[in-house]
Formats: sequence, C-alpha cells, structure tokens
Amino acid sequence: MLRTVILAAGGNQRVKHMVSTLPVSRDIVRRYVAGESLADAVRVGHELATDGLQISFDRLGEDCTDPAQAQATASAYVDLLTRLRDEGLTERAEVSLKLSAVGQALDESLATDHAAAICAAAAEAGSMVTFDMEDHTTTDSTLGILTVLRKDFPSIGAVLQAYLRRTEGDCRELAYEGSRVRLCKGAYKEPESVAYRHADDVDRSYVRCLNILMSNPGRPLIATHDPRLVAIAGERARWHGRAVGSYEFQMLYGIRPDEQRRLVERGETVRVYVPYGDEWYGYLMRRLAERPSNVGFFLRSLASKS
Repeated sequence: MLRTVILAAGGNQRVKHMVSTLPVSRDIVRRYVAGESLADAVRVGHELATDGLQISFDRLGEDCTDPAQAQATASAYVDLLTRLRDEGLTERAEVSLKLSAVGQALDESLATDHAAAICAAAAEAGSMVTFDMEDHTTTDSTLGILTVLRKDFPSIGAVLQAYLRRTEGDCRELAYEGSRVRLCKGAYKEPESVAYRHADDVDRSYVRCLNILMSNPGRPLIATHDPRLVAIAGERARWHGRAVGSYEFQMLYGIRPDEQRRLVERGETVRVYVPYGDEWYGYLMRRLAERPSNVGFFLRSLASKS
C-alpha cells in the first residue's frame, strides 16, 4: 500500500512542487543522484572507477512531449559521451537512455533517430548504450526500436523487468550471442493484468528469467540489491559454467555501496547506475517506493516544516 501511495505521488504536480522546494529533499537526493551537472557526474564516475567499479550514466528526464527538448536531451547525451572520452572513462562507462526522453511518445521515428545519434557517438567514443525500460505501455515500442538499431549497433543493451508477466518470453527472445540484457525487478505502478504484484511472485519470476539468461549465450546484467538474488545469481553462474566477467552485477548509486565493493574484491564485475541532472523527482519517488524505510525520515522532515 505504501509503495502504491509513493508511486502515485510521483505523478502529482502539487507534491512535486512541495518536495522540490524543501531543502531536506536535497539531502535525500544526494544519496541517490550524483548531482545536477555533467561535472558532478564525471566527478562521481572517477570516484567509482578508482574503486574498480564500472558505471552506467543516466541523464535524468523522461516523458518528453516537446521536440526541442527531445533534441536537447539527445545533444546532452552526445556531450556526455564526448566528455567521458576526454576524461578517459569510456573503458569503464556506458550510458543508459530512456527513449521517452528523446521523443518516443511524440514520434517513434524521431526517438529512433535521436537514439541512433547517441549510439553513434558512443561507438565513436568507445562506449556503449543501454535502453532503459519504462512502464509496460512502452515495452513493445522500446523493443522494436532496439531491434532496428541493433542492426547497426549490436552492443546496445536491453532492460527487462521481472515483474511483468511477459518477461520470460522476452528473455528467451533476447538471450542470443552478443546480446546484453539487464534484468531488474521493475519500479513502475502497473496493473495486475500485466504485472506480478506480490514480492514473492516477482522474486520467483526474477529467478526464472535469470535461469534463461544464464543458460544462453548472451551477457546477463544482473540488476538487483537483494542479497538472496545476488547469491542465486552467483550460484547459477557456477551451475552453467560461466566464467567471471561473462556476466555482471548492476546496482544503483548510493544503495549498498559496501556490497558493490565486496563483489569487486571477490573478482566480480559490478556496474553502478549513476543518475544526474535536475529532473530528479520521478527518480526519487521510485527509489523511495523501493525502500520504504527511507520514507519515515522524509515524512518527519516534511512535518517539521509545516
């Protein structure tokens, strides 16, 4: 119930305004977001690289309905990739892209063109791109654009969400040689008709999908902070005879950093998802929904301001 309330708040403009104007919000945001500027992102990237971690940068923003803004986002990603190359970070860093941020809701062909430009910039910089997945209404469109662009940019990563009932089938379709698939639980409010609603059902779906990815020749990108699923992933890798480095763990910036470093010390590849930019509100709400223990501190801070 609490998770549902938080996710609903993520789309409420009045709540957004209240949260955005409170100084306490920035204290919480700093736990999960590198900062608002490209310079902030690069600084955090260097810090993580020093600790032996890989990085996936996400310039925050989604649901764009303005062609000029879609173009601006695409240009910002090209600038990001150029900066990563100049900073010597492209060996460790890729970028994650929400197609809705580059015009997916306006025109699929527009989003495809912008995504292609970003992929071309990544290839030139010696980096890669992963297409983030959003709510279930965009899944077919996102996978369709992925299929088109993988013809020219085969390294593009896909994201699949274990809470969607369709995801096992999508795993089978995408787990081919050279494919990269990030498997996460999912963090959007979805109807029961398309998504599992109970945590145990989501976990069981995650393991079924993990089995498919680990037993096929693609590269599984295991996006979870759940200690049980991390342990299961390691066991499945050994079961299927996978060499360390033929898969990777992925975790969010600011969540379980000690575990991220422990896995690196064990020889695992770990990639940290690093968001940055001023469009942090929706991202913050999804992180709070995933970790309701943060909500008590947040609500107490709000109450102290009233």
